[in-house]
Amino acid sequence: MDVILLERVEKLGAIGDVVSVKNGFARNYLLPNKKALRANEANKKVFEANRAQIEADNATRRTDAETASKDIDGKTLTLIRQASNTGLLYGSVSARDLSELLAEDGVKVAKSQIVLDRPIKAIGLNEVCVALHPEVSVTIKVNVARSPEEAELQAQGVDVMAQVFEEGRDQGGFTEDYDPNAEPGEIAAEAPTEDREQA
Repeated sequence: MDVILLERVEKLGAIGDVVSVKNGFARNYLLPNKKALRANEANKKVFEANRAQIEADNATRRTDAETASKDIDGKTLTLIRQASNTGLLYGSVSARDLSELLAEDGVKVAKSQIVLDRPIKAIGLNEVCVALHPEVSVTIKVNVARSPEEAELQAQGVDVMAQVFEEGRDQGGFTEDYDPNAEPGEIAAEAPTEDREQA
């Protein structure tokens, strides 16, 4: 289906471009969200008649987005979540969670403007893109940790999970007893029975 774009759409085109897209993409996304018009003669005339107004509205929205981006760009959000010993979260961090956290800081961002390639499912520092306008996007840092102390260590650049594994190795928590004289497949000998009777 051929459509006329009413705003810039990433990897597709700019305002006024006539592009060919799949029918489902046009019907389910571009047309209902008023990002495009069907490219027929009547709509082309309507678009040309209103082109100046559409471009002026877009410029106003872009300016507003650039102003708002100054409050958000480079911001670090800290989330304290429960996680396993391996660092995997019990659940995940979604765009809605980030939107609510930004709202608590006094910044209004719709969850649809937060671009997560996939939900965050492990502790650590993550960079997330926030698209305030098709032509304005900023990056925020999301620090997911199990405790405020852990979050502070991660903010300083410490890899908390690597540190946990190092501590475990030093304490012998992750190693097996090794008998250099044992034959492959042999089960370690038990303590003599007389020792067990005395205990």
